[in-house]
Amino acid sequence: MSADHVALVDVNNFYVSCERAFDYSLRNRPVVVLSNNDGCVVARSQEAKDLGIPTGEPFFKVQRYMDSHNLAVRSSNYELYGDMSARVMELLGRYGTWHEVYSIDESFVGLEGNLEQVRSVAAQIRAAIDQSIGLPVCVGVSSTKTLAKLANHIAKHNPGLGGVCVQQLMDPEVLENILHRVPVTDVWGVGRKTGAKLAAMGIESIADLQAADPLAIRKKFSVVLQRTVFELNGQRCIGPVEERADRGQVMFTRSFSTPVRTHEAMEEVMSIYAQKAASRLAREGRYAALLTVTAGTSRFARGEASFPSAQVRLPRPTRDPILLSKLAIAAMRDLMQPGIDYVRGGVILSGLSDSPGEQQLDLFGQSTDPAAEEQENVSSVVQDISVRFGAKSIGLGHAGMAKSPEWSMKREHISQRYTTDWDELLVVQA
Repeated sequence: MSADHVALVDVNNFYVSCERAFDYSLRNRPVVVLSNNDGCVVARSQEAKDLGIPTGEPFFKVQRYMDSHNLAVRSSNYELYGDMSARVMELLGRYGTWHEVYSIDESFVGLEGNLEQVRSVAAQIRAAIDQSIGLPVCVGVSSTKTLAKLANHIAKHNPGLGGVCVQQLMDPEVLENILHRVPVTDVWGVGRKTGAKLAAMGIESIADLQAADPLAIRKKFSVVLQRTVFELNGQRCIGPVEERADRGQVMFTRSFSTPVRTHEAMEEVMSIYAQKAASRLAREGRYAALLTVTAGTSRFARGEASFPSAQVRLPRPTRDPILLSKLAIAAMRDLMQPGIDYVRGGVILSGLSDSPGEQQLDLFGQSTDPAAEEQENVSSVVQDISVRFGAKSIGLGHAGMAKSPEWSMKREHISQRYTTDWDELLVVQA
């Protein structure tokens, strides 16, 4: 991170903004996006926030707003959100000396030049994303990541800044006033529990934490919070975020809309989930050495509880959808108990590598088995089509059915997958 300045680019109300990019009827009206199985609110437009709808509110409690306040409700469209995020990150990679993806809707970018040049580039980033992708973003710029986060916070809450805040260009008195007014829990990495402990020490605002003794903070809390104090004082000490732990595995886990009670239904689950996980491996060019299957009943169910789980060590790293599907089905077959209501299931692939490794010598001559060669050819075709046209373009067995199984995750209010499904592309007429 050798650039003079750090910029944080954050998409405003990301899930809602993705929906609005393709549906103009959602503009200037309250919108909420729901969690898995349409359970509760996970994202809100500003208009929905103004109605007092909190994050985590159960869907049935906000339904009354649909008629009284023209509230629009959408199920989580993960396909759309993931693709829109990838487009934003690809565009951001064209700017700055380095680029670090922090989350699905946030990225740090290193910028060089004087302050006016940096503000100009930040404005260009914002305009480019709006024009090319149709998503509103705010850009905060400062000398450290923590201060860039703060600058982004200021940009979001001060419309007069036009979505761009370069902290060093702010009026010192105005900035000082903000630092004294904004609670310490709004600092990057400071949660409620830590905030309560800091408040007990008389540290309630960002200005208070900025003025705190770094050594005392380290003794009382941790070196992480000490680094935050340093960063608030302009000393850059938070480097690139290390590779996320989930990069070491590919997970496909879901809750079911209706309970799974039979071996046949669970075989559908394992087959479909294993193939979807294999498709992700193929897109990333990686191979897995360990397969884990899981399922579970509701923790609140009155009946018998069951949480079967098994691991299968693969003969060599693979992403073969046929092999993974067979192994997942076999691993779960003897573990689940028919008649019990399973409400979730998953397939996890770990021990990832960029190579399938060396094929072990087959002493029994199975490597020349025509059936094995045919399976390998079919698997290769499935992978190629899946990578080129998407995971839903092809599948084996139940995964190849156009109609989703009855137990599939409920998404009754889902919008079109405008950018990832040929049948749902936006149609424009002139």
